[in-house]
Amino acid sequence: MDDGGPGPGPRPPEGSELVGYRGPTACAAAGITYRQLDYWARTGLVEPSVRTTYGSGSQRLYSLRDVVVLKIVKRLLDTGVALPNIRTAVRHLSTWSSADVARTTLMCDGATVYECTSPDEVVSLLQGGQGVFGIAVGVVWRDVAESLSRLPGERVDTGETLYAPSPADELARRRNRAG
Repeated sequence: MDDGGPGPGPRPPEGSELVGYRGPTACAAAGITYRQLDYWARTGLVEPSVRTTYGSGSQRLYSLRDVVVLKIVKRLLDTGVALPNIRTAVRHLSTWSSADVARTTLMCDGATVYECTSPDEVVSLLQGGQGVFGIAVGVVWRDVAESLSRLPGERVDTGETLYAPSPADELARRRNRAG
């Protein structure tokens, strides 16, 4: 019987299509407000790929990839990139495979976003005077995955809420076994 406490069962692997994250969890991992999340979903900037809203009381579910994109959008906005350029970058990000993500750096000159998939491309862009800042997408992916591993998720197939194992819970289990 599930008492709502942590750890009813093993969590599916990170990035699994079996896990979705509700809005507050996505916000916490991406470093954005719920208001931003809602606005971006309603305007089509970043829509949840696991489950969209379909009426009153329904909740959006975001995938790991969605939350990575949310965090990248936040970083681009914080550096002053124009919204049309961010929309273009988001459309492009949605086509990437996991392998693409690990080796990609997004470079920006404040107006245009460039995709670099090798150190040589980054250097070439910088030598051309176009890159002002860069976002190592693989690093963002790892940061978001780590954040989400400590936050509740939801199994897409069963609706079961998944909790990250808590160190305090492990200590309590050890004390109970020892006592």
